[in-house]
Amino acid sequence: MILCFEDCELDRDKVELRRAGELIAVEPQVFALLVLLVENRERMVSRDEIVARVWEGRIVSESALDSRVKSARRAIGDDGRAQRLIRTLHGQGYRFVGTVREAASARRDGGDATIVLASAPALASSEASVVTPPLAAARPSIAVLPLRPIGDLGKYAPLADALADELIAELSRLRWLFVIARGSTFRLRAAEPDPVAVGERLGARYVLSGAVELSGRTLTVTVQLADTRDGGVVWGDRFVSKVADVHETRSTILARVVAAMELQIPLHEAQAARLIAPDDLDAWSAYHLGLQHVYRFNQADNAIAGELFARAVAGDPTFTRAHAALSFTRFQDAFVGYARDRHAAVLDARRHAERSIELDPLDPFANLVMGRSHWLEGDLDASTGWLERATRLSPSYAHAIYARAFTHAVSGRGAEGKGDADLAMALSPLDPLHYAMAATRALGHLACGEYAEAAAWSETAAHEPGAHVVIVIIALVAHEIGGDHARAASWAAVARRRAPGITHEDFLRSLPFSDPRERERIVRALAAHGF
Repeated sequence: MILCFEDCELDRDKVELRRAGELIAVEPQVFALLVLLVENRERMVSRDEIVARVWEGRIVSESALDSRVKSARRAIGDDGRAQRLIRTLHGQGYRFVGTVREAASARRDGGDATIVLASAPALASSEASVVTPPLAAARPSIAVLPLRPIGDLGKYAPLADALADELIAELSRLRWLFVIARGSTFRLRAAEPDPVAVGERLGARYVLSGAVELSGRTLTVTVQLADTRDGGVVWGDRFVSKVADVHETRSTILARVVAAMELQIPLHEAQAARLIAPDDLDAWSAYHLGLQHVYRFNQADNAIAGELFARAVAGDPTFTRAHAALSFTRFQDAFVGYARDRHAAVLDARRHAERSIELDPLDPFANLVMGRSHWLEGDLDASTGWLERATRLSPSYAHAIYARAFTHAVSGRGAEGKGDADLAMALSPLDPLHYAMAATRALGHLACGEYAEAAAWSETAAHEPGAHVVIVIIALVAHEIGGDHARAASWAAVARRRAPGITHEDFLRSLPFSDPRERERIVRALAAHGF
């Protein structure tokens, strides 16, 4: 999405500022400041918020902030005297006051194309159609249609359009996904939309549609995701609530749908990639095929994933998420203990995370792996800052919320860890990392001294598909501290089969508990079973 004002174009996807068609060189912090102010133009942005968002909360001088504001004004043809676009509210903050319009852009054939659709008749018409340039095959795109009202919704009639409009705004936060603008999708109202026809008209690979029905005091909202290449339904969900709870339901729908898109579209892309001959895999297909392996959390699949992500990077060195995914494979090597040289794996995890941030500082996945790379060094404060940024960029990003829960739990903030773990599981109940979310819930209970609950959650986590040896040891520790020595011994035997040489030092490197007393309890629990 491009934010346009006066003769300036702020391209968030490419992290570029253009003025009168010319590329303007700006520092990353200046660009991030401009995006923050323009995106929040309806309100003042405080100086504290700017520091938190642009500098991730690091301590900076007043002069450094003032310098970035001055540079931002200069870049867009404004200055501190005129304040035509960026207005200062002395002692408080800044507000962007220019008129902003949004434009959708997409890469095509190695170049750029702005998708502009002329006014068109409804989809059912057989008359003239809009000629739309196809979107790049290497980037999924989605069209969110206005929801269809079923029956008379009365005063709740605006809900059908409002939900779709808010979904467009929230999905636009997913920087790997190209979201067709409302101005185009809302022209295609139909009683029974044809996904294939919508795809042909808008060049979108996926269509999200649905309906709203009011029956008495019960409100029902259905949504479904379809692949425009064959019209097949990829995913669907149904939300039922009392009409009095409409605003709470609205928030739930937005969060659940965005989380589902983060999971379902990559899974579907990976399934399609499996049908492609290995020699024909492009960067995007290789990346998504790698995702099918990386979340299995075993050494063989992690190695395959690393090869596929490396292939994606080789095919497109500017592929932000491929670099981030490479960071995740090396994180896994160090976290679970696959790597013979843990230090090298830690360095690689940070290097690829930093490269992904350089390419796209606003990508939530890039911020997530940057935060995770700090886990490996035991720097939980730095980790929390990056994970908070990831969730600000994408508030329904279940993996970032789970990672934040983990950081809270091992930092001794058990209640916050439990809350985030619950939210992550609610947002993505079928997530491939659900076992890790459940284990994080157990860690939250451990931090709160709730040992029976910790044992129950760790048991659930360790029995789930994909649970690796670290999860098994969490179950061992939770049961031992809780007093169930027999069950702890059972999990100790499983851990030895999975990783014969693992020690308590290895476990504490993966889970860097900040409280010395908690670390001592864990060491004693593991020592009781020979670790």
